[in-house]
Amino acid sequence: MLSRAGMGMAAVALNGVPGLVAAEEGKGSGLDLNPLAPRRPQFPGKAKAVIHLFMNGGPSHLDTFDPKPELTKLHGQELPKMLKTERPTGAAFKSPFEFTRRGRCGLEVSDLFPQVGSMADELCVIRSMHADVPNHEPSLLLMNCGDGRLVRPAMGSWITYGLGSENQNLPGFVAMCPGGYPIQETQNWQSAFLPGAFQGTYVDTRHSDPKKLVEHIESGMGESEQRRQLDLLRAMNEDHQKQRSHDARLEARLQSFELAYRMQMEATDAFDISREPEEIRKMYGSGTQARQMLITRRLVERGVRFVQVWHGAGQPWDNHDDLEKNHRKLSRECDQPIAALLKDLKMRGLLEETLVMWGGEFGRTPTVEMPKKGSNAGKINGRDHNHYGFTVWLAGGGVKGGHVHGTTDPYGFQAEENPVHVHDLQATILHLLGFDHEKLTYRYSGRDFRLTDVHGKVVKEILA
Repeated sequence: MLSRAGMGMAAVALNGVPGLVAAEEGKGSGLDLNPLAPRRPQFPGKAKAVIHLFMNGGPSHLDTFDPKPELTKLHGQELPKMLKTERPTGAAFKSPFEFTRRGRCGLEVSDLFPQVGSMADELCVIRSMHADVPNHEPSLLLMNCGDGRLVRPAMGSWITYGLGSENQNLPGFVAMCPGGYPIQETQNWQSAFLPGAFQGTYVDTRHSDPKKLVEHIESGMGESEQRRQLDLLRAMNEDHQKQRSHDARLEARLQSFELAYRMQMEATDAFDISREPEEIRKMYGSGTQARQMLITRRLVERGVRFVQVWHGAGQPWDNHDDLEKNHRKLSRECDQPIAALLKDLKMRGLLEETLVMWGGEFGRTPTVEMPKKGSNAGKINGRDHNHYGFTVWLAGGGVKGGHVHGTTDPYGFQAEENPVHVHDLQATILHLLGFDHEKLTYRYSGRDFRLTDVHGKVVKEILA
């Protein structure tokens, strides 16, 4: 009976996950039958929402937020310390970009990100990140889902599972990627064995018209007529489901119809940036990145819990060749919009409760990539993948602003001081939201699963 009632969520609540049995403000406790209803975390958290700015492909930490003077000195020479790389690499390759100390904190930022650098006092830069392997596919899944090989729920799914969403007329988890999908496609925002309501909703932000951003947002029929149609569809689907025992996929399908119905009330407004004042649109700039950053602020402002912003389809930051040219182009597209997003959130009092994260799935090597048939264009001016050490920065949501945590070695090859694994980062993000990462679990196939699997520790040094 519990698996049938309330779209199956009563049974989910009995899994014993803290926070799923919620009490409404000013009312008594009781089972919350709406999977996306807002829920209290396990303890008071500093952050209420997360924005993940994913520079997919692997931006070079050595050319953005981790300057290495030693590389300049050794340019063209063999490094004293060499690690195994995915593709053949050669001598030390200095950064073609200048670094400048920014803000009161004196954070060193390259000239690729001058406007983000103007927000240096808000940034918490982790220079000692490390992952498991130098391949895009497993590294993307590790960063997003906590496991590079097996099917696991995305971080946004875990967070909406634990906290629900503040707005029932919009998805709790939105993934925006202009022009198509990144590598590994929808696996990056999958709900896996979590109920389907917690899966990310994909939006192709290459479109500027809200009606194209969200397909079929207008039904073409009256509200009461559509409601009768949905009620009939639900009744038919429930009869269909009774013949097939409990099937989570059918539950997810039923909920998706209801969410689509509710989105008609608010999605058009949320995705329509023309409703913003001209000075705000000017602050973000023009182009796709500006549009999706402004949409991101509008979504978070309306109660969406987790927004992931990809730079583009495929892996645009994967610059094995022409690194200087390509990194300049990419940073020029997103520098002003990212800085505007941080300024806008702070101006509206949202930055304190919104955790913003910037980075890729790994970094780049301090050594130059050598030509290899079928792998690059035969040029010697790019960097290979580097999972041994890279940079991610956080802002808002309870982290120390104007702070640098950890270091890589003098050449930027490997995390050296205070290393932070991807699982540690995920544990810290959950902590900032009010969760013990070891206790936010879901029982599936006889085991209690969690985002960090059996790993991870909170990086307390970066907490404000």
